[in-house]
Amino acid sequence: MKVEVKELKPKKAVLRFEDTNLYFVNSLRRIMLSELPKLAVDDVIIYDNTSALFDEIISHRLGLVPIPTDLSLLTFKNECVCKGKGCPNCTVRYTLSKEGQGVVYSGDLQPSEKSWIIKEDKIPIVELFGDQRLILEVEAVLGCGRDHAKWQSVQAPAYRMDTLIDFEKSNLSDVKDFIDKLPEKIVDLEGDKLILKDESKLPVLESYIEKQKLDFIKIKKDPTKVTFYFGTDGSLTAKEAIVHSAKILEDKYAEFGKQLKNIK
Repeated sequence: MKVEVKELKPKKAVLRFEDTNLYFVNSLRRIMLSELPKLAVDDVIIYDNTSALFDEIISHRLGLVPIPTDLSLLTFKNECVCKGKGCPNCTVRYTLSKEGQGVVYSGDLQPSEKSWIIKEDKIPIVELFGDQRLILEVEAVLGCGRDHAKWQSVQAPAYRMDTLIDFEKSNLSDVKDFIDKLPEKIVDLEGDKLILKDESKLPVLESYIEKQKLDFIKIKKDPTKVTFYFGTDGSLTAKEAIVHSAKILEDKYAEFGKQLKNIK
């Protein structure tokens, strides 16, 4: 299998897989959605709330705030040495206190340690009017997307197979005439194949084929060549997300191999 990094940004990545199986790419996508851990607010203690929103709505909004996550420092609360009591190894605490006219933003959450400061600090929580105030404390813990969507750090992971366009060699002259009728820079003729220059133009090509009712041009998908792309909410970088997801998948394959050996 070959892997090429086509694009890598803090919150976005595009990877190119060749000589692979589609089930592997889909397994990686599902790991990102359901198994990749991240921090999220799981416990809210509201001391005073005179805003226009109910406590439950504010708590829900706080749960969706992306919290920077360092998976090398944290462990799941139910697996921690503190036995679920909540310690620095499994729990990150924030406080918020704001009063008077203005908007309460995610950046108003003050961490117990500066290393956990909220980076996505302009997410609105609630607007205060007059002498309204909001005073609360929250605890953030690790979780996975399979338990709740607030623990999904990766957004819309998806993949696209390469397009293969074949045609009958006996209709070569008809194919050339068809290409001349297409908008420029859609396909190239190389041997007995049509090469799509831009995958985003595939619907245009399909509409032309359908309109002219051509049965000698066939569009197929190549499952061995896949482009995989995803974004993150900022709690993990794109690089961290792909590396940790691959490690989780590797561990699952290893465990599955061990279980197979135990079968008599």
